[in-house]
Amino acid sequence: MRLRFWGTRGSIAKPGPATVRYGGNTSCVEARSAAGTLLVLDCGTGAHGLGQALAAERTTPYRGHMLITHTHWDHIQGFPFFAPLFLPGDEWDVYAPRGLRESLRETLAGQMQYKYFPVSLEQFEAVIRYHDLVEGAFTIGDIRVTARYLNHPALTLGYRLEVDGVSVAYATDHEPHSRGLADGRGELDGEDRRHAEFLAGADLVIHDSQYTAAEYATKAGWGHSTVESVVTVARAAQARRLALFHHDPMRDDDALDVLVEAARHMAGSSVEVFAAAEGMTVDVVPTATPRGATSPAPLGATTRVPADMLAQTVLVGIDEPTLRGRLIEAVHADGLGLTTATDVDTVFEQARVASPSLILLGRRLGGRDGLEAARALRKAEAFTKDVPIVLVAAREDEADRTAGAEAGVTDWLVAPFSMLYARTRIRAWALRQACRWIAAPAPADEPARVRALHARGILDTPPEERFDRITRLARRLFDVPAALVTLVDSERQWFKSAPGLEIRETPRDLSFCSYTIHQDTMFVVPDALTDPRFADNPMVSGEPRLRFYAGRPVRIDGRRVGTLCVVDSRPRQLGDEDLQALDDLAALVEKELS
Repeated sequence: MRLRFWGTRGSIAKPGPATVRYGGNTSCVEARSAAGTLLVLDCGTGAHGLGQALAAERTTPYRGHMLITHTHWDHIQGFPFFAPLFLPGDEWDVYAPRGLRESLRETLAGQMQYKYFPVSLEQFEAVIRYHDLVEGAFTIGDIRVTARYLNHPALTLGYRLEVDGVSVAYATDHEPHSRGLADGRGELDGEDRRHAEFLAGADLVIHDSQYTAAEYATKAGWGHSTVESVVTVARAAQARRLALFHHDPMRDDDALDVLVEAARHMAGSSVEVFAAAEGMTVDVVPTATPRGATSPAPLGATTRVPADMLAQTVLVGIDEPTLRGRLIEAVHADGLGLTTATDVDTVFEQARVASPSLILLGRRLGGRDGLEAARALRKAEAFTKDVPIVLVAAREDEADRTAGAEAGVTDWLVAPFSMLYARTRIRAWALRQACRWIAAPAPADEPARVRALHARGILDTPPEERFDRITRLARRLFDVPAALVTLVDSERQWFKSAPGLEIRETPRDLSFCSYTIHQDTMFVVPDALTDPRFADNPMVSGEPRLRFYAGRPVRIDGRRVGTLCVVDSRPRQLGDEDLQALDDLAALVEKELS
């Protein structure tokens, strides 16, 4: 993968003689795979230069993709100035975190209102598709993208890119969850440990490092990392290289030189450290010695938030009036449901009655220990087993984090905090809980299975009547809106035949068929809404609102490479004769694949 930095500055552009070497434009990074897939990471003022370069190099229309971490101005200010958006024939997919009330397109249109800017979104001549993301994984061309929420006052995603045998993690605008980590000391716990796991084994980590530990005391809560904390996290993640990024606008080139030397001294030989500079090109190539863990387990990311997202309930178990009032205001501001308690007994009662999606607990509650309440909630009933429990406290240290992890605490919210920060964290916890389903694991023969599929050369081929004939027959026979011949690739589910369905592929982690290829015979889901593996799957909670699925695996050279399946938006049951008919049709598909 080849990367080029077009903007490396944070907060506000700072061009001038003192920032010539590292650059003054705000965040924008170009990434290309060996196969030519083009990604743009963030669209700060650096996107102007990138857009001009792309327009000058253009020989055929571009098919590009833009991953925006969040919609603060320093990450989207270049969007109206990105030249390829004005070129007829170009196609761009734009991805960014989904808020609770406003879509990505609406947010980007906001900065282009007439009172701010003379050109509106409607005047772009390229084809632009907007995608609202939640935490999870999806594919763009040959690149696997994993998105994870970062700790910032706006809802923010970090991105991990995997292609060509390498991985790059891009985590800009992220503050340590534990403020004690600012000086780079201590063990990583809770969300800080999970952040390191997101970066684990990356060949290159591009990370916000706007502040130093000495500066952090007056910047806490602003949503940015210190150099010291970033080096500590990169070492724990066993990353190969670390690019310091999102440089403070008050730091000139000479000051950045000093910062880099200090970071290198702290990292030692474990991580190669450098500062990202405008115009710098980095080729990320495989290493003979893999480092650390592989990427996190996937969850689907390309989805709209379920329609019932705003029906979720937050339980605020706080007895201190001022703190309770601020959290109640934060919950109400986003239209989420609310229930409250000022003592432990009422917390338990409300947890049973309201079935909250998020529990905020005070460190002390009615004279009792909030940690003990969290531990008891985890043990009490099945309904609180997976609900995020966040402890709200005036302080936390390493001992608190350790005790919290043992008690089942998901995360900490440490006062003082702003209303905006509280709202953002509540959104992230709620969205993460709302968009959860269980992706099928890879079969034991996964490498051989994928090789058999690829060797047949059928992926991405045009529709063929010999397969469409079978799926048309299945639609009529079972009276369903769609019947499909699916082929399950390493990261996607591709449809060889899909009459009744407009799309040609989906991410594999959304796929019901990923379960079917574990079976020797039929796999049936009578009602997906009552099945915990699928109830929150975007294909169920959103369009096409699947309720029923029945599929039979199809084989190439004895390997289960796909399925013949039928789906419906109504719950269904199949009798023995129906199952036999589906089995017979699947045998015909296998014959065509042989």
